[in-house]
Amino acid sequence: MNKEDLLSKGYRKYSGEEIEVYFSKDICTHSGNCVRTMPKVFDTKRKPWILADNGEADSAMKTIDLCPSGALQYIYKKEDK
Repeated sequence: MNKEDLLSKGYRKYSGEEIEVYFSKDICTHSGNCVRTMPKVFDTKRKPWILADNGEADSAMKTIDLCPSGALQYIYKKEDK
């Protein structure tokens, strides 16, 4: 999906230097994989709860790929260049 598709489906964007992370609260099943795997990037006690630059982009992308509900998505910015 591209940025426009994600935003039109209700995803919220969290921008980082290398990746943009998108999250949809409406489809999240709260499995907790993201918080357990990368607590510096995903922290529900913080606002904003996603800080894409608080970890390696590759690790964040791998974590997002493990999201069972698809509530987390990303766009790797270097692919745009």
